[in-house]
Amino acid sequence: MLEPGAAAPQFALPDQSGTEVRLRDFLGKRVVVYFYPKDNTPGCSRQACAFAAAYDAYSALGVPVIGISKDSTASHARFAEKYNLPFILLSDPELEAIQAYDVWQEKKLYGKPSMGVVRTTYLVSKDGTIEQVWPKAKPDTNAEEILQYLRDTQD
Repeated sequence: MLEPGAAAPQFALPDQSGTEVRLRDFLGKRVVVYFYPKDNTPGCSRQACAFAAAYDAYSALGVPVIGISKDSTASHARFAEKYNLPFILLSDPELEAIQAYDVWQEKKLYGKPSMGVVRTTYLVSKDGTIEQVWPKAKPDTNAEEILQYLRDTQD
C-alpha cells in the first residue's frame, strides 16, 4: 500500500465512454480514487451504489470520485448504466494504475490463492500526494467514511 505523503502515481486511462482521463487533470482538487475487483459483483455493486448515493455531497465539496478496475470500458459502460453511476469509472486491463497503487495482491478464495485487486480507496490531495488510505475498504461503509473524513478536514 502507498502511504500518506507519498506522491500519487500518475495514470491516463479510458473512462466508460472511452475518453482518456489523467490524474494530473485534477491537480488543485482533492480526488477519491477507489480500486475495486470487478463490475457487477455484489460487493463492488454495493460500493459503487454507495458512492452514487453520496455523489451530490462529494460534488458539493468539490471532490471528484474515480473508480478503477481491470474491466473493459464496455463493461464499465454497462455497469454505470445499470446502476446509474454518475462518477468516472476507469478501465485498467494492463494493471498500470492497479499495480502502481499496490492493490494487485495475492488473495485467497476458499483457501485457494490467486492474484486480484484488493478493494482500496485513496484520497489524493490537491498537491498530488496521497492524503489518506482506506485499505481493505468495506463496500457498504467506505463512501460514507470518506465523506465524513472530507467534512472533518475541509479547508
